[in-house]
Amino acid sequence: MLTVLLILIPFIAGLIAFGLKGSGPKVLGMISSLATVVIAIGTWCTFRTTPDSLNFVANWIPQLGSQFRVGLDGMGVMLCLLTAIASLLVFITIYNRNYEKANAFYGLMLLSQAGLTGVFTAFDALQFYIFWELALIPVYFLCSFWGGEKRIAVTFKFFVYTFLGSLLMLVGIIYIYFQTPDHSFSFASFTGANLNPEDQKWLFWLFFVAFAIKMPVFPFHTWQPDTYEQSPTPVTMILSGVMVKMGLFGVIRWLLPVIPQGAAMWSDVAIVLCIIGIVYASCIAMVQNDLKRLIAYSSIAHIGLMCAAIFANNEQSLQGVLVQMFNHGINIIGLWIIVEVIQNRLGVKNLDQMGGMAQKAPRMAIFLVIISLANIGLPLTNGFIGEFLMFSGLFQYNHWFMAFAGLGIILSAVYTLGMIQKVIFGQGNELTETTTDLQPGETLALSLVVIMVLVLGVYPKPMLDLVSGTSEVVSKLF
Repeated sequence: MLTVLLILIPFIAGLIAFGLKGSGPKVLGMISSLATVVIAIGTWCTFRTTPDSLNFVANWIPQLGSQFRVGLDGMGVMLCLLTAIASLLVFITIYNRNYEKANAFYGLMLLSQAGLTGVFTAFDALQFYIFWELALIPVYFLCSFWGGEKRIAVTFKFFVYTFLGSLLMLVGIIYIYFQTPDHSFSFASFTGANLNPEDQKWLFWLFFVAFAIKMPVFPFHTWQPDTYEQSPTPVTMILSGVMVKMGLFGVIRWLLPVIPQGAAMWSDVAIVLCIIGIVYASCIAMVQNDLKRLIAYSSIAHIGLMCAAIFANNEQSLQGVLVQMFNHGINIIGLWIIVEVIQNRLGVKNLDQMGGMAQKAPRMAIFLVIISLANIGLPLTNGFIGEFLMFSGLFQYNHWFMAFAGLGIILSAVYTLGMIQKVIFGQGNELTETTTDLQPGETLALSLVVIMVLVLGVYPKPMLDLVSGTSEVVSKLF
């Protein structure tokens, strides 16, 4: 029942928020996010003792062989916890912000959280697809109504990409459904479907393209920088911190178990695309003057490494991916919180218009340095252990792949340290001279991020233990 509550609480709260006025929506959002964090922690504790109690099955559409089937393994627990924490951090950060039609804004944010949680808990393919769409639809409206000047064109591009990807996945789901022995959408039936190597050869691309768009992986990435730039920053936090993990999750949960031979056939091609994306996105990030676009391209490079490590397909690389999914989500949300603070204070995103902010906002400067160093995988920060395991796994698979992917570490350090220098060091200007330091809510949110950065950097064992079962099972699939 805990698993169902993770979906129901934000879903019901989101519907209620549409009818509230004044400060009601933001208070409800805060209460809902706190409740889901508590329940997510409860699922972690329950998973360690009685994992079967996290499964729930109910009749839904029996005529189609589809049931409402939710459950959690270590990966699901981790991603539900990330989703809950991300939502809480967002609501803390924006609590003192005023949004036009706040009831709709908070309602859509909560519905998106419900959809994301549904994706990470679904063990029925049709249910997975419905939640996949439910997570995306609110984001479309959030970007359309509260985005930047170019929001309409950018949101349309985002919609076209995601719609085409979802359509391809739906075709694959329907085809596999008819190959199952009992004409069922259940995960067990899909993994036991009668798919010969030729079927898997083309089915792989239906699912991979859908998941690659969501991550995104080169060359399906072009929607992402524009969308991150034009979306309201709280939405960007969810997009980059949690929603991109839908693609990685889809590969691990559905693509590898259901189409293992197809994945084995095309793994080298997938890794090459990921490595091209790592180097390309890192090089583009190095020449960016727009802070939001720099972080957007940085995210493409980090996700590309995670996707490459998945297809290296050994237990070490997969465990690194699963740990890094959580840690990257925390780190990138921390960076977006700082972007929100800077944009709120200065009204600009151009790095050339910043500088000297350490003098006027020392707390913000300290947080920016710590989170940025975690984002490039400095030892004793949470970003290190996942990257170490992923590169180790890639080396076991192919040392040349690891060498080229490793360029991302060097380039990441270049553009990240350059960004730090331009934002907080150097001489101030008319804009930065009037900057004020963090407000209490912003300080609280960033403090929580830094605590997780340092604790999981020094002692990553709880997270490694949580995902070890998933990495062990998946690594034996092909």
